[in-house]
Amino acid sequence: MSPFRITRTLPEDAARAALAADVLAGLGSRPRSLPPRWFYDARGSELFERITGLPEYYPTRAEREILTDRSGEIARVSGARTLVELGSGSSEKTRHLLEAMPELALYVPVDVSESALRGAGRELSERRPGLDVHAVVADFTGRLELPRGPGPRLVAFLGGTIGNLEPGERARFLSSVRELLSPGDALLLGTDLVKDERVLVRAYDDAQGVTAEFNRNVLRVVNRELSADFRPELFDHVAVWDAGPEWVEMRLRSRGAQTVKIPGVDLVVDLADGEELRTEISAKFRAEGVRSELAAVGMEVTRWWTDRGGRFALSLGVVR
Repeated sequence: MSPFRITRTLPEDAARAALAADVLAGLGSRPRSLPPRWFYDARGSELFERITGLPEYYPTRAEREILTDRSGEIARVSGARTLVELGSGSSEKTRHLLEAMPELALYVPVDVSESALRGAGRELSERRPGLDVHAVVADFTGRLELPRGPGPRLVAFLGGTIGNLEPGERARFLSSVRELLSPGDALLLGTDLVKDERVLVRAYDDAQGVTAEFNRNVLRVVNRELSADFRPELFDHVAVWDAGPEWVEMRLRSRGAQTVKIPGVDLVVDLADGEELRTEISAKFRAEGVRSELAAVGMEVTRWWTDRGGRFALSLGVVR
């Protein structure tokens, strides 16, 4: 059995405190907003798994295609002995990478969900006997402290999750990742690419309405955790492409004027008919933009891989 350890760097009540802060900041001012990380309770994670299998939602399949085809090359050119995965969840996204790295000494999955980390750790213990797995319960958007391991170190941030961050947030996040790395270490970054607007919008507004239910789930999370009285059925799901910043926005539009009470943060929200809450941005990227953003924090893109349809990219940013 592989060695498995877990370190918690978040207090037990960190999630509720962070949700309360986000609700106060996002719903206590205009325009209204909630960050997408609150989609993912057990129900939200189940809905997202359904989304990844929808015909309209290509990113998961496209990234998996790259990892299937290129993991051996990624392992070879990175030379990684330590693999750190940010937002690892079940570690399913890195399965091909782990299989392509027989010489890997240490795997460090990082996630806010301790239960997800323990589940992944148990599976890896059976699949990769001898691999040292040191999981970290942490919020990757904050300051990270990671266990030491042999270099070179490869940090993987997959799934296009970086697209949920606005440009200033991306710059701060990438700078924090760079601080974890030494010369010769690298970042493997997943980015969804700019493409036809109709393809992009359909990916976030599927015909079956699964994404709409996923979007409304954030209101159920606020109801449960902060004793709010949102009526999710009174909100319409909206997905739009904003060509300026080149991102898709998901919103919830109030169907009629309504007042929502959130006792957990002592907040009352008056919503006008048609008023919208922004729940997610999903930025789309071009190769030159990725190179520029990584160069700004001292990383050079040395490899750029896409799926065969050119829809999604993995880039390797190396610290010089």
